[in-house]
Amino acid sequence: MLYVILEAVISALLIAGGLFAFIGSMGLAHLRDFFMRLHGPTKATTLGIGCMLIASMLYFSVTQSELHLQELLITLFLFITAPVSAHLLAKVGLHQRLKFVDKTRGKPVEFLDEDIGGKPLSDSSDSNS
Repeated sequence: MLYVILEAVISALLIAGGLFAFIGSMGLAHLRDFFMRLHGPTKATTLGIGCMLIASMLYFSVTQSELHLQELLITLFLFITAPVSAHLLAKVGLHQRLKFVDKTRGKPVEFLDEDIGGKPLSDSSDSNS
């Protein structure tokens, strides 16, 4: 009975992972601009790969009767690095002033010159010293 439940959980994780990865890939292919496309791989695909890795960890832990933590470490690494890389890509897109669709909700805020690579404004106190 325990193996049937574990097989059902593993199957559900694999199906959910496949669906999330597919939805993330479709978002990457069909969304209109860079900023909208960034959400597909970083949100849905990350969750999909995480589900598949957890299912793999459960499967090999049950079939080989020993604890396999490699997949858990890969999942943690993925969940930590994906948001950071997406944030950096979004900042690069803003600094490069990439075009975005007018239907995109919310407009990027205006930057100061030093925020987009210009020379920072010097304070009067810095020039006196």
